[in-house]
Amino acid sequence: MIKKLFLGVLAISMLMACNNSNQANSNLSAAATGSTTAANGDGPVMKFDKETHDFGKIKAGDKVTFDFKFTNTGKSPLIIKDAVASCGCTKPEWPHEPIKPGESAAIKVTFNSAAKIGLQDKQVTITANTNPAQNLVHLIGEVEMAK
Repeated sequence: MIKKLFLGVLAISMLMACNNSNQANSNLSAAATGSTTAANGDGPVMKFDKETHDFGKIKAGDKVTFDFKFTNTGKSPLIIKDAVASCGCTKPEWPHEPIKPGESAAIKVTFNSAAKIGLQDKQVTITANTNPAQNLVHLIGEVEMAK
C-alpha cells in the first residue's frame, strides 16, 4: 500500500515538473526569438480589408487569384509564420519579412478549380505573432462544368 502511494506521488511530481519545464521553455523560446504578441496590448494586429472574397462563377480548370490586403494596426512588427489552405487546390503566398506598424501587405491566394464542381469555400489559416495567433480568410465561389 505504501509502495503504491509512493509511486503515485512520484508520478504526479514528475508530471508537474514536466509541465513547469514546458512552460519555462515556452517563455524562454518566445524571449529568444523576440516574438511579441498582442497579449500585452503592444503587439501586432492583422486587420484585413476583406476576409472573404467571392470569385463568382468560373469554369472547371480555371485559376483565380485574389490578394487579401491587410494592415498591421498594432504597435510592433507583424511576422507571418505560416499560411495553410484547407485544400491542396489552393495556394497562399505571404510576405516573409516583418510588416512594421502602420504598413500594409497582402497574402496572395490562388485557387485551381481543376477537378472541382459546385460551390467552393477555400479557407486559408494564417499563423502570425498576433493574439490570437491565427487569422482566417475565405475564397468562395462556384465552379461550373466546362462545355
